[in-house]
Amino acid sequence: MNIELDLRRGAPPGTPELPDIGEAAAAAGLLDVAYATLDSPLGTLLLAATRRGLVRLAYLAGEDESEVLEQLATRISPRVLAAPRRLDDPRRELDQYFAGRRRQFDLPLDWRLTRGFARRVLEATARIPYGSTATYKQVATGAGNERAFRAAGNALGSNPIPIVIPCHRILHSGGGLGGYTGGLERKRVLLAVEGGQQSLAGA
Repeated sequence: MNIELDLRRGAPPGTPELPDIGEAAAAAGLLDVAYATLDSPLGTLLLAATRRGLVRLAYLAGEDESEVLEQLATRISPRVLAAPRRLDDPRRELDQYFAGRRRQFDLPLDWRLTRGFARRVLEATARIPYGSTATYKQVATGAGNERAFRAAGNALGSNPIPIVIPCHRILHSGGGLGGYTGGLERKRVLLAVEGGQQSLAGA
């Protein structure tokens, strides 16, 4: 899957450092999905972007890198390569967010890994302000069906771009944490980064 890594492994000892294959592929129009990793307070993150914008953010402690890349190759394009410079903006903004210096992400997003009601749920989630929270019913209502709060929970659980699409801001109506793809400890950390404010009014 990672062409660059395979080439480096197959190179004889003493071979000069290979050029940046991801950037060369991008310049030649042969790169559809660029990816890079980021060390964060939540562990190593894998970020992937297309020409449209950030398309995937994965917690590598919970997912295998090769599986994430295989999913991207299957669902978007097999032309997936490590190209860290293509992810400079998302990595910088995430670093600023974790350091408490950024309250809103200014990143183009590629929404193609979600559709229909699930996409509407995530779009409603993306509108929740920094430091605030909402309930599953509220985001279901924002997506057009207030009774579909269980389906909203499923959509949030399959969020392809957590943190940036802030599904950690969704709580149970009684104030309980609910679920989180990255695990509840990560959800607690993210809420703490943002000040852990109380849920908005609503059932």
